[in-house]
Amino acid sequence: MASTRRVKRVASLQPGFLKVKPSADFNEASGVKRKRVNRNKKKNWNKYSDINDVESFLNDVRHQERTTGGLLSEKSDESLFFLDIGEPKKAEQKVPETVWGKTRRGKPARPLRIDLILQHDSLVQPPKDVLAHQQPNAKKLRRIAQKSEHLVAKGVLPRRLKRLQRRRPVIEGPKKVVTEANNYPERGYYDIWEQETKDLSDPWYLQQTGKKRVKRPDKLNEKPSVLPAVEVIAAGGSYNPDFFSHQALLQEAHEVEVKKKKADDKLERQLAVNKEDTATLDTVLQEEVEGLVEEDEEEEMAPIEEDDDDAVVGAIASGEKKTEKQRKKEKAEKIKGQLRQADRREIDQKQQLFQLRSIKASVKEQEQNTEEKQKIRKANQEAEKSQPRRLGRLKFQPQDMEVQLSDELAGSLRQLKPEGSVAKDRFKSLQKRNLIEPRERAKFKRRLKLKYTEKRAFKAIT
Repeated sequence: MASTRRVKRVASLQPGFLKVKPSADFNEASGVKRKRVNRNKKKNWNKYSDINDVESFLNDVRHQERTTGGLLSEKSDESLFFLDIGEPKKAEQKVPETVWGKTRRGKPARPLRIDLILQHDSLVQPPKDVLAHQQPNAKKLRRIAQKSEHLVAKGVLPRRLKRLQRRRPVIEGPKKVVTEANNYPERGYYDIWEQETKDLSDPWYLQQTGKKRVKRPDKLNEKPSVLPAVEVIAAGGSYNPDFFSHQALLQEAHEVEVKKKKADDKLERQLAVNKEDTATLDTVLQEEVEGLVEEDEEEEMAPIEEDDDDAVVGAIASGEKKTEKQRKKEKAEKIKGQLRQADRREIDQKQQLFQLRSIKASVKEQEQNTEEKQKIRKANQEAEKSQPRRLGRLKFQPQDMEVQLSDELAGSLRQLKPEGSVAKDRFKSLQKRNLIEPRERAKFKRRLKLKYTEKRAFKAIT
């Protein structure tokens, strides 16, 4: 037994010996015990599994796909073998130009080594990019296209094509003048020192000389109010007015003051306190004692309870179930009422035939009323253009009229006393013409209290 073991050991040490999978005898001779592994557990699959044969097979398959474009076992014999019948006869043929360069002395130029390295040598087709062929809502769009084709075949056009056909043909007007570039060498230049007059309608001349103005927006041309910037005072406001014009101006000022007085009186009446509503000692005592003294409350409650009992009994009596005869009678009366209303409606319609003249007159009168209302509405809109609008939180307050009484009139400009303020007049004019919103003077509110200190000089004097 020992001799056989020695022969195996010596043979394994020879240089040409190929090791095979170790046998059980070798493991026993070497004294190494085979590890027992539970292959049912997933953690031992890769750790104690030999997959080299599978990987080598897959590598062989990939290599065949790269070099031959598929497995050799699936290839036909014609694609793998050919019949060698010797060298073909040389025929004078034109050598086509290759992608690598031109021919020289009838020989094509050989490609560079770097180009051969970079050339794609795999016969496996690149994988298809699925995302590049995907389209959102493709099924829905395909169904819509099929439906539109089906409708077109029937002669029904979709709404979009109908709208395009209904459009009016565009009438091409005169094309706008396009200014040419400054770097155009064939353009003629203007000599500003030349005595000849130039055509002022040329846009290039206006642009280069700076006389072409920027187009003003149409919105800026609209005035927010039709009132003039400076309003001329009435004739009665002159330093030496006519008697009647001065009295008319005084009457207008009087009406303004009367309106102000009425508004003040109305506010005082609304805020006034009625002396009769003020609390006295008797009313206060009555409010305090109310609810404490009970007089004849039981007597008042007794008849109320009887009435409640009667109401309950009446409700119960009225809630009795109706008989079949009563229901039929109510249904017949309801049908008779409906028929009566239908007959009445039919009679009214027949009577309207004899009222055509009165109906025409009423329609004509209604049209006249609508026209009058439209005229009134337009007149009001025109009047609103001369009135200040509400631009802010404050309402526009007109300026007080500058009027002199009869005894204050001056006979000459030398004795005339100035009234009002030019700045205030301009400020009110801007508000009245809707250029600025009505404002009020900002109130100054002191955040910190004033601190009074006595100086030394004051103490020295006192």
